[in-house]
Amino acid sequence: MKPESQPLVSVLTPVYNGEKYLSECIESVLEQTYFNWEYVIVNNRSTDRTSEIAGGYASKDRRIRVHTNMEFVNFAANENIAFQQIAPESKYCKMVHADDWLYPECIMKMVQLAEDHPTVAIVGAYGLRNEYVSWDGLSPSNAVVSGREICRKTLLGGPYVFGSPTSLLIRSDEVRKRPMFYSEENRHCDIETCFDVLKENDFGFVHQVLTFTREHAEAESSFSARFGTDYLGTLEILTKHGKTYLSEKEYKQCLRKCWISYYTFLGAKVFHSNDRNFWEFHRAALGRLGYTIRFGNVAKAVLFDLLDLVLNPLKTSVRIAKKISRHCHSSE
Repeated sequence: MKPESQPLVSVLTPVYNGEKYLSECIESVLEQTYFNWEYVIVNNRSTDRTSEIAGGYASKDRRIRVHTNMEFVNFAANENIAFQQIAPESKYCKMVHADDWLYPECIMKMVQLAEDHPTVAIVGAYGLRNEYVSWDGLSPSNAVVSGREICRKTLLGGPYVFGSPTSLLIRSDEVRKRPMFYSEENRHCDIETCFDVLKENDFGFVHQVLTFTREHAEAESSFSARFGTDYLGTLEILTKHGKTYLSEKEYKQCLRKCWISYYTFLGAKVFHSNDRNFWEFHRAALGRLGYTIRFGNVAKAVLFDLLDLVLNPLKTSVRIAKKISRHCHSSE
């Protein structure tokens, strides 16, 4: 695409205390083969060198500007503030978290696909998560798929292709339609929003690794793994959108499977989590969805776990070995 024919893309980086990786993130935007972009860095009252780093780049490139929040807000609220900064003439928006970065062809490849297929509202691609390539599963012959069909397949356990916010390009009009693009109460609001947008639009996918997502101890993904927010996120998406994409029978089957997986996770945490905040978090999260923790189901999951340990001694030995290995690594 020639520079003069390129539609404006709003690149967004919401950040809090991101000095460690922010320069790498910004440099990856500057190295894009696509030229018609604006870049808004939303500083969430950082106390480190984030403001200095972002301001330094903004002073050298007029396409970059820094928005500093009046007060500190939570993770999802900061992302919503970022979405509110997109220019009126912006046609697409591209989130890139401060821990992450983009390959040089990322924006060009995604915009080309979206321009070729006006029914596409969200474009994804393969992404590198630390050292692993993720979000595959679609046939290379499928550059565009029905939004309803990919959401249905995802709920039924098919390929997960929505990636992370960094891995997606979104039509700006879809952002403007919603007062808040992300539901700030759901820690997996980016996935939930995909299900909302794709009710009436198609999904595009570039079969090329275009983004890098960094997973580390300070990242939001680390909290999600420890607290099992994936189970709650799936439950919330099913509750809100399941009946749109699934038959009644499929919906009930998926909901049952989700509850079994969730209580299996909670049962395991009875022995492996002494953090009171863990149980308070799950009580509050379920309460928001209109549910309560059924401790009978937790007890049942604990019983199955104990039986599994007794009846499968080899599996038990492997678990113990893994725990020892984790302990040794954390002590190094």
